[in-house]
Amino acid sequence: MARTCDLCGRLEEDPEALLTWSTAVERGREKWFCTDCSRRNLRAMEGKLDSEWW
Repeated sequence: MARTCDLCGRLEEDPEALLTWSTAVERGREKWFCTDCSRRNLRAMEGKLDSEWW
């Protein structure tokens, strides 16, 4: 299944590559973040800030 990063819009179709992506549920909606966006925003993710604040 292909996924798109909810921050940068990167498209990933390789299921093995998706294993390094992060997921979150914000306001009842599942969001996916690519490895690069996850690394850039790790502190905000750990602080449980909504992605709109990153």
